[in-house]
Amino acid sequence: MLCNQCSMSLEGGCTIRGVCGKDPDLNSLQEALLYGIKGTAAYYYHALEVGYDDPKIGHFLAEALYSTLTNVNFDKNRFLELILENGRVHLEAMELLDKAYVETFGRPEPVEVPTGTAEGHGILVTGHSYKALYELLRQIEEMGLEDELKVYTHSEMFPAHAYPELRKFKALYGNWGGSWLYQKKEFAEFPGVILGTSNCVQQPTKAYQDRIFTVGIAGLEGVPHIEDYNFEPLIKRALETPRMKAYDGGKLLTGFHHTNVLAMKDRLIELIQEGRIRHIFVVGGCDTPHKGMGYYERLTELIPEDALILSAACGKFRYNARNYGTIEGIPRFLDFGQCNNVYSIIEIAAALANELGTDVNSLPVSIVLSWMEQKAIAILYSLLHLGIKGIYIGPKAPEFLTPNVFEILRKQFDLRLIGDPEKDLRDMLNKGIKVEEGSPLAEELD
Repeated sequence: MLCNQCSMSLEGGCTIRGVCGKDPDLNSLQEALLYGIKGTAAYYYHALEVGYDDPKIGHFLAEALYSTLTNVNFDKNRFLELILENGRVHLEAMELLDKAYVETFGRPEPVEVPTGTAEGHGILVTGHSYKALYELLRQIEEMGLEDELKVYTHSEMFPAHAYPELRKFKALYGNWGGSWLYQKKEFAEFPGVILGTSNCVQQPTKAYQDRIFTVGIAGLEGVPHIEDYNFEPLIKRALETPRMKAYDGGKLLTGFHHTNVLAMKDRLIELIQEGRIRHIFVVGGCDTPHKGMGYYERLTELIPEDALILSAACGKFRYNARNYGTIEGIPRFLDFGQCNNVYSIIEIAAALANELGTDVNSLPVSIVLSWMEQKAIAILYSLLHLGIKGIYIGPKAPEFLTPNVFEILRKQFDLRLIGDPEKDLRDMLNKGIKVEEGSPLAEELD
């Protein structure tokens, strides 16, 4: 452990046991809660951006933060309860954000997005903020520059093309590049201006430092920050950059949502019952430079043709360009968008379970998550709050979980680390959940 949050901490921090009395497992649970509420705060922030609020979410964030102060709560069981409560509140935050985006930007619709370029100056928007993208597009339209300026999405902004109120702008053209991981190379190659709108931005290289801006929550040292969504300086700079030539780079499909998928619910259930859809794989989450990410590329390559793959977040850029084909006209690969759109996948699973008279754990569904940062951790907590078992996570175990704490999660939720993709796939197709009955958390850890 490492704890240096109070004046009692030892020089260099408490590393074996806190002077206050907390042990490494309690410290681990406190950190696990802190990282979860960081993830919740991100989605809550984006809902607030477009004017949607739920004070109960803010109240929980205050309670959870307060509980981690020095000498407040030493009860490990209560921290596990708070982590699962974080999962419940995070689910509400995802629901709030989905409502905010649908009511503000329209209901998502499946759409094929160009990955090439159009004639004209370019602006590349990265991050997660549809509010920032909307304001930029609106101002370009008001200035009469839609033929001169073309806007491209990057990474988690890619699903913006599915929302009618964003897609209606003539300036919004296509998607450039993949996940946040490759931005330094991809931004250097992009000849226009870049806008960072949220997390997943990195300090720029000299190759593009003079043509990148930030807005909203994002900030980079030495980079101009847009205030009050006034994009005039960015637009002016974009018009100074070289014009891009038209290039056909193919298309990527996005825009699936619980509303458009559940519209064909009866057909899905029929195909499942007839065995023509043998299994549904939820493979999604963050991209990360860890070598273990090759697992997800291989797994999605191995998944049989009578199975669907549901995905969200930026890890999909490792495998979303493949032609997966269809099952009875239904695309085998369904991209639901940003990481917060896991909410749609949860809604679909719950609806299918209800129609089939069972629970989610009894569905032919396997969940395989990749995580890099705190939003993915909060999504995991939501799945655990729902009682979903047998989830695979990777590419590595969270360092903030002690072996004892991870073992508790393994016993109570059959939480698994990814291993060999071939073996894991066999286990998923022969789905079995193993939950061990154990003592209460505190007794296990003490």
